[in-house]
Amino acid sequence: MNFLRGVMGGPSAGPQPSGADTIQKLCDRVASSTLLDDRRDAVRALKSLSKKYRLEVGIQAMEHLIHVLQTDRSDSEIIGYALDTLYNVISNDLEEEEQEENSAKQVDDLGSQFTEIFIKQQENVTLLLTLVEEFDFHVRWPGVKLLTSLLKQQGPQVQQIILVSPMGVSRLMDLLADSREVIRNDGVLLLQQLTKSNAAIQKIVAFENAFERLLDIITEEGNSDGGIVVEDCLLLLQNLLKNNNSNQNFFKEGSYIQRMKPWFEVGDDNCGWSAQKVTNLHLMLQLVRVLVSPTNPPGATSSCQKAMFHCGLLQQLCTILMATGVPADILTETINTVSEVIRGCQTNQDYFASVNAPSNPPRPAIVVLLMSMVNERQPFVLRCAVLYCFQCFLYKNQKGQGEIVSTLLPSTIDGNSVSAGQLLCGGLFSTDSLSNWCAAVALAHALQENATLKEQLLRVQLATSIGNPPVSLLQQCTNILSQGSKVQTRVGLLMLLCTWLSNCSIAVTHFLHNPANVPFLTGQIAENLGEEEQLVQGLCALLLGISIYYNDNSLENYRKEKLKQLIEKRIGRENFIEKLGFISKHELYSRAAQKPQPSFSSPDHMMFDHEFTKLVKELEGVISKAIYKSSEEDKKEEEVKKTLEQHDNIVTHYKKVIREQDQELEELKQRINTLTSQNEQLQATVTQQVSQIQQHKDQYNLLKVQLGKDTQHHNSHSDMFQMNGIQTEEVSKLKEELEEWKNKHELLQGQLREKDSVIEILNSSQLEMGTTEQSSQTIKSGGLEHSSELQKELEVLRSQMQLQAAEISKLQMENQKLQVMNATADPVLGDSGATAATSSELEARLEQEIKELKSEVKALSEEKESLKQHLDSSSSTVAILQDEKSKLQREVAESKKEQDDLLVLLADQDQKISALKIKLKDLGVPVEDEDDIESGDQGDEDEDGDEEEQD
Repeated sequence: MNFLRGVMGGPSAGPQPSGADTIQKLCDRVASSTLLDDRRDAVRALKSLSKKYRLEVGIQAMEHLIHVLQTDRSDSEIIGYALDTLYNVISNDLEEEEQEENSAKQVDDLGSQFTEIFIKQQENVTLLLTLVEEFDFHVRWPGVKLLTSLLKQQGPQVQQIILVSPMGVSRLMDLLADSREVIRNDGVLLLQQLTKSNAAIQKIVAFENAFERLLDIITEEGNSDGGIVVEDCLLLLQNLLKNNNSNQNFFKEGSYIQRMKPWFEVGDDNCGWSAQKVTNLHLMLQLVRVLVSPTNPPGATSSCQKAMFHCGLLQQLCTILMATGVPADILTETINTVSEVIRGCQTNQDYFASVNAPSNPPRPAIVVLLMSMVNERQPFVLRCAVLYCFQCFLYKNQKGQGEIVSTLLPSTIDGNSVSAGQLLCGGLFSTDSLSNWCAAVALAHALQENATLKEQLLRVQLATSIGNPPVSLLQQCTNILSQGSKVQTRVGLLMLLCTWLSNCSIAVTHFLHNPANVPFLTGQIAENLGEEEQLVQGLCALLLGISIYYNDNSLENYRKEKLKQLIEKRIGRENFIEKLGFISKHELYSRAAQKPQPSFSSPDHMMFDHEFTKLVKELEGVISKAIYKSSEEDKKEEEVKKTLEQHDNIVTHYKKVIREQDQELEELKQRINTLTSQNEQLQATVTQQVSQIQQHKDQYNLLKVQLGKDTQHHNSHSDMFQMNGIQTEEVSKLKEELEEWKNKHELLQGQLREKDSVIEILNSSQLEMGTTEQSSQTIKSGGLEHSSELQKELEVLRSQMQLQAAEISKLQMENQKLQVMNATADPVLGDSGATAATSSELEARLEQEIKELKSEVKALSEEKESLKQHLDSSSSTVAILQDEKSKLQREVAESKKEQDDLLVLLADQDQKISALKIKLKDLGVPVEDEDDIESGDQGDEDEDGDEEEQD
């Protein structure tokens, strides 16, 4: 307490004011009274004295008030008085207006010291967080104000306590959902202080749905037309998003960028903007810039830029840009915002190039903005914003650079309208030094990292006066430079010339072709001028160094060696290097190198451009080395450079070949995929047809089985017909043979009967002639002879008859078997003892059934043949596809072989290049490593080849 008394500057002893005695008595009452009413009255009295006697109340009553917060939580009224008293003691807001300037620091120290006493016990902050959760207005509101004041006084310490407190941040987020606006609004102020410079708390607040709640509040309050609550919400959003990549990504992924578009819907009547609306819109524009700031990671910035274009936010900003009646500071900030939304994004840059101003006739927005930049009557900040917008439009935009330079070329100049190129030339040679500088820097950005445009700009011819021949733009710049104009003008022209000549040997040759340029530069560098001129001397040294470093020795009088000898004689190498170092040592150079946006406190400080500082940093070292190199080293370096260029050309050629082969492989892969899909379709068709054939086979087998069942009884007793598979033709043959043998049998029977009749006649005649011996002797001898002949003939006939009878019996047995088979197949026909007529009828029916079976078999055979033909056609189609697939596989294999050969050649070239780079490093030449040629595609092709072989 003694050190707190020391803050007031007076001694601690001596007579005290009457207020101090009262405060002591009230503190005693708070500490000793047993009745709640007495303690409440005492705390109320302390509250009323806390504003006037802040120090005394803080010293004597703080401990008692904290004790009240701990013990009397059941009574919201005394808790509210205690919180209000602590707020009056800790807060500096109440006395800031009343304090004089010399005592402001003392008041700040007093609040900070009381805060330090309060947070020394972390339990006090935790207790305060618990009280803020109370819904009672008399507790919650003063608790919010007290916590806000603690954060203002000792922000980092209080933030850390809240961060480690369980659910500390989440409790405070509930304030945004409070239906009482005063608590909600003060909750926004509390979160502003809580989220300052603390990324961890910012992330927690963002993931507690802060974006959704804050955007809802802004919409409810009327967007840009809202009051100070909108301003507070926007400030909190800036705290959450600025320099916090995680929250920026969360904001974009949550589609909150789309909800920003209604903020910028400005009506046609733009007169009478209120100060609050200007402030709100200014903060809204700054919030957009936070999301697309050049300091953010490039990927995050690019995604936000694309989202702003797709949701129409960029279009809305361009509408404000071209609107009338917009306040100057809003217009300036809108230009800066549009600049960063289009910076490095080709789609947004193309859209911006298509925007026209609502004039008659319509003019491109770029032309209108450039007219403001080269107009010296426009505000300085507005001209800086237009320059930044032009720079962002050309950043990594070769298409835009070409369009700007084309307006300067003789073949594209339109005399009826003002172009961007004409405005830049007009500004470059006007009497206003600021216009000279802005136009020179803008033109330098049109040439940035674009050697083609640097060569094309050499064709630009300017008409200086009537009757005089035109001069080139390069010559006119050097003429103005030598006339001794203002420092700002000369610095701008030197930056333009350095950018133009860097990495462009043809431009260097054109520059050196003017015999007055080199003497002018050496004269400027050699003189000992004042401090203001040192910057010009440094830039002249840089320009001369560029003329040496990028010299191709095409001019005999200005070869590298001769220029270095000239520097040695007239300036001195050490002096030249010292003058070159003036640039990077300049204070304005350091400021410009910090960020892309040109921000200067006054026009006099407008000297350096951000992109030019990168060029100086890149060239300063190499120029210093080039000045000290000998002619032999230069020759070696030139040889190595030529060799590297040749190898680079070879590598580029092989890269092109590989790209072409990759394209061919892709086309072949597509063809293979197409044919594979066709093959799969055909295979599916074949599979379907095979299944249909199988179904037909099954139907055929089923019919065959059914037919077998019908004829089972016919074939049960016929082993030859059923078991041995005898055919119907054999049955018919057997029938024919049976008929033939029957005929033969009948014929033999007739012959037998004739022989029997002859024998009977002979026997009877022999008996009649046996009475007389004489007569019978002759007859007997003749009869015996004739009889013996007949007997022999009879024996022969009998043997034939027996053979025929055996054959007939055999055929009869077969006929009986056939009759038995027919009788079994059709029981109605009768038993086995049927007559010959019944047997013939059975044979006729059997033949008819056999004919029907033959017709069914024939129909099934024809159907089978048609299915076989269909299957053969499908098989031929599959064979054709397989042939095409094998051809494609052979083509892919040949392509892979060619690519392997190319990769081998590339590997040899890489080895040679690495050897040459080692030689260059040994010679002291800085060599930048190039990316190796990716050969990972070869592995993919091998895998694809394997898959195709498997297919």
